[in-house]
Amino acid sequence: MLKHTLQLYKTSFTGLSRQTWLLSLVMLINRSGTMVVPFMTLYLTGKGMHRTLSEAGTVMGLFGLGAIIGAWIGGRLSDKIGFHKIQLATLFMGGIMFIVLGQIKSYELICIATFVLSLVNEAFRPANSSAVAFYSKPENRTRSYSLNRLAINLGWAVGASLGGLIASYNYELLFWIDGGTNLGAALLLFYYLTPSGNSEKSVKGLSEEIEMNVSQKNESSALLSNPARSAYQDKIYLGFIFLVSLFAFCFFQLFTTVPKYFRDNLHLTERFIGFTMALNGLVIVGTEMILVYSLEGKKNNLVYIIFGMLICAAAYLSLLIPGSARLIVILMILLISAGEICSMPFMNSFWTLRSNEGNRGQYAALYTIAWGTAQTLGPYLCAHLVDATNFKVLFAFMGGLLMLTAFGFYRLNRLEGG
Repeated sequence: MLKHTLQLYKTSFTGLSRQTWLLSLVMLINRSGTMVVPFMTLYLTGKGMHRTLSEAGTVMGLFGLGAIIGAWIGGRLSDKIGFHKIQLATLFMGGIMFIVLGQIKSYELICIATFVLSLVNEAFRPANSSAVAFYSKPENRTRSYSLNRLAINLGWAVGASLGGLIASYNYELLFWIDGGTNLGAALLLFYYLTPSGNSEKSVKGLSEEIEMNVSQKNESSALLSNPARSAYQDKIYLGFIFLVSLFAFCFFQLFTTVPKYFRDNLHLTERFIGFTMALNGLVIVGTEMILVYSLEGKKNNLVYIIFGMLICAAAYLSLLIPGSARLIVILMILLISAGEICSMPFMNSFWTLRSNEGNRGQYAALYTIAWGTAQTLGPYLCAHLVDATNFKVLFAFMGGLLMLTAFGFYRLNRLEGG
């Protein structure tokens, strides 16, 4: 049994391009310093800054607003001047901005700097998504994105666990480390993944992609009828983006209001909170590639997404269960990790199957904008909901909204003919 599992794990990584592995290594280095965002609310509401949860929610909302604008700019520029240049520029400028933000103590300036940082940092995402799609083959595209997510989550596990330890000592160090890893990732991208590797795909490669899209009849009929269409005119995709926004609205609470609940209501330490964040990344690293390899292509992508929504709903509702705080938190993290594994890789597959070389930046930008919109509204609205009621009301609301989102994806699947 163990030998079979190890062989399956090995097989799930085979067939991916060298560039895909390099992109994932860039992401691993970058995300190993992910310490600011998961601890930003605790930083702002802690002893040093003395800001309210609503004020922290405003800062995180501005982070989301910057993400929306940055995603739009990054998507357009990726289509115009290439994904390599955008990735390089945003990693470098983002690294500088993280360091600058850590030196600011004025609340108003923190708001401005957070917005600028997010605008620069999130412009990286559409370019990176376009690069993963470019360097992958149609038959292993979902696994290519999963490898990228594996790097993100492994880096997240390292960053969150170390971040919890560092935050208990000095929050300002988080900004230096996050900035440093951005700059390190930029250097790796510059030296080992040069623009010369960004040559156009061959006609044969494009033909293979078209043939693969034909086989995905439920998700590519619009692409075949109008291969040059704008993402902003793809009604099915716009419905998908709306539902992704609802999911992300709930998911982002894991990094904003939920850590404050863990600390102030359940009386858990920053170290234990960091451990739970790391656990989320480790579960994904250990299981996602095998599951995606086993599931890819067997059912419509939306079917897996629906299951993911329902599991995430159960995760938030689990916080309403009475009992040991640590056990309940670990259960919640395990559930939301499972929901993330079932949904996010297949969300990436959904949008890439609807795009092509000429409009992939638009599709990637809209997908990133969905997350940015949620990151803008989620922390702000949910912080005010908690201030007006309590955390229990928030968690019940999150669970209900995710079940409603699952129903929305079910309806979208029916419209797709699934």
